[in-house]
Amino acid sequence: MLYALLALGVGVVAGIVVGIVAAKRGAVDEVAVVKEQVEAVRARATAEAEQARRVAEIEARQASLAARTKAEATRSGGLDELARREERVAQRLEPLPRELAALEARREALATRDRERRVTEERAQAARVEATRVATEARATLERVAGTSAPELAHAMIDGWVETAKAEGAQRLRLIDANQQDPEYTREAKRVMGIAIGRYHGHYLTERLLTNLPLLTSTAEKLAANGGVIMQAIEAGANIKLTIHDTGDGVRLEGQDSVGREIARRVIRKIEKNAARELDKNPPKFVQGIKEHLDREIMDLGKKAFQELEIPRAHPEIVKLVGMLNYRTSYTQNQWKHAVEASFIAGMVACELGLDIKLARRATLMHDIGKALTHAIDGSHAVIGADIARKLGEAEIVANAIGAHHGEEPCNSAYAHIVAACDAMSGGRPGARREQTDNYVTKLADLERIGGGFRGVDRAFAVQGGREVRVYVREGEVSDLRAVELSGEIARQISDQMTFPGQIKVTVIRQIQAVAVAS
Repeated sequence: MLYALLALGVGVVAGIVVGIVAAKRGAVDEVAVVKEQVEAVRARATAEAEQARRVAEIEARQASLAARTKAEATRSGGLDELARREERVAQRLEPLPRELAALEARREALATRDRERRVTEERAQAARVEATRVATEARATLERVAGTSAPELAHAMIDGWVETAKAEGAQRLRLIDANQQDPEYTREAKRVMGIAIGRYHGHYLTERLLTNLPLLTSTAEKLAANGGVIMQAIEAGANIKLTIHDTGDGVRLEGQDSVGREIARRVIRKIEKNAARELDKNPPKFVQGIKEHLDREIMDLGKKAFQELEIPRAHPEIVKLVGMLNYRTSYTQNQWKHAVEASFIAGMVACELGLDIKLARRATLMHDIGKALTHAIDGSHAVIGADIARKLGEAEIVANAIGAHHGEEPCNSAYAHIVAACDAMSGGRPGARREQTDNYVTKLADLERIGGGFRGVDRAFAVQGGREVRVYVREGEVSDLRAVELSGEIARQISDQMTFPGQIKVTVIRQIQAVAVAS
């Protein structure tokens, strides 16, 4: 039994050993196969790497060859360009020695001329000194012989020239006065004025800036509500006084500022349209807004006038004054339209006379700017306008035309006469102004009656459409001092006895005429 078990164990062990040996042999065989496969893969990889290396070497050699070829071509082109440039440099350098030689020769010639110039200047200076000495001696000799000094002689000559100029000026003035009576000049002036007024076609309607506005009952009540707060705001902002009618159906705008009346009118119309809700919250601010809006409109109107007349724009203050004329009337004639109309006529008159059209238009457009300030500044609107034009940089010829268009200044150019004539044509054409003929004739008759009612007066004439009365006195009865006093007395009597817009100028003329007849 024991032997049997032993034999069984030996057999099992032997089987295990045999299995192990067999497995080992199989593993050895697999390892050999794997090794063979690895060697095969390694051989293929080595072959491929060698192939890639050869391809890369070939490509690198080709690229190097191409780069070398390109570099050789570039180098060859650069060498050719360098050769051409060296050739051009050589060509430019070739005449350089000749030019340097010529320059050196010119430098030597210039130095020679400079030496000669210095010598000439020294001689000239010596000659001037000698001439001054000779002139001084000659002047002293002449003064000694003449018995007077050179300054005294110069003053005497100047005085003689001045007297001659005065005589010539007086003669020209006499000729002008004589020519004024020549019918030929009168016909020519009428022809030019007729052509100008005939060529112009413009506004022929008059306007009236109302001072009494009709009101709704509710509007009057609103103006007077809360102690008249709204009325006070309007009066403060527009610088005028409001007075509601006892019936409550209207309001009177009292004040000389026509722009202020327009501000008040617009505010009242806003109240009537129930478009003034902000007025209840802050009346002064609302009125100020209306005023600012009107100021912008006024500036636009001023710019429009300069643009329509095709003349350069003036100082902004003058542009504003021109725009303000739209709210100023003279005998119901709108003064903005009057200024533009008169300017067009002045341009046509200047064209007929061969003068500067734009200068004539410019002076005429500004001739009434003083009317925009007559409520704030005392004096004639012509004088006010001329002063403003001078202060704001306008040319003297323009300022004089403004100041002289009603005779307050003497005319110093033809443009002043043109402005005066065109102002009269625009205001005197049919339909321009609304004034009763009977009243107008009565006004002229009253002026002449008052002017001729003083002792020593020879005759009196109302001129300038009733803006001036000229009184001629007898020189034997009225002295120069009395003539001055007489003008003041006539002016005071006119103010006391007559009612008129604007101002009336009183001119007393005393002339002495000496006439002798030689035979």
